[in-house]
Amino acid sequence: MAKKKSEAFEEALKKLQAIVEKLERGDLPLEEAMDSFTEGIKLAQYCHQKLEEAENKVQMLVKDPQGNWGTTPFETGEEKSPDE
Repeated sequence: MAKKKSEAFEEALKKLQAIVEKLERGDLPLEEAMDSFTEGIKLAQYCHQKLEEAENKVQMLVKDPQGNWGTTPFETGEEKSPDE
């Protein structure tokens, strides 16, 4: 049976966290550290892609001025603040 998408994401995130912890300890031989780094980059890219896909699906329920309910794209909050 195939894993659910959320389970695959969670598993990838756990693997990435373990790699980061290993690399932060700094006791890996150079070649093993480079292999771990490469795997970590791939996992980070995968997780980023899955998060972007989820973000694109998220919509907020809003009420328009006429009192009708509708949807609007989710805003990430990355917009510039007024004092920038």
